Amino acid sequence: MTEQQKNTLIQAVEAASSRWKTGFNSGNAAQCAAQYEADATMHARPFGTFVGTEQITAFWQQLIEDGYTDVDYLNPKIEVQDEQSAILSSGWKMNKAAGVITHELWVLQADGSAKLREDDFEALS
Repeated sequence: MTEQQKNTLIQAVEAASSRWKTGFNSGNAAQCAAQYEADATMHARPFGTFVGTEQITAFWQQLIEDGYTDVDYLNPKIEVQDEQSAILSSGWKMNKAAGVITHELWVLQADGSAKLREDDFEALS
């Protein structure tokens, strides 16, 4: 893997993660879910496991309707796995909760964008 390939992957992950955060903070659950692959799996502890964009959209929509907003990542780290994938981990906080992202598996798509295949996070408060 070249340094350029690594940088391209990291930039794609950062852009997609930013689109997710912007969607959430603007109350747009569909924009959040659009950052996931169609058959992605999300483990949202303690809430449950959600598979596919329909279930994932419904989860984010409910959180938004419950008044959650202002998500921010704290000290995010991106570890490149191979030419096509990287794992993001981070602390996070928002207006009504905080927690940790243990495993966001981002995978490059044919169009050069990155999408979440696996999302594993926990709300701690």
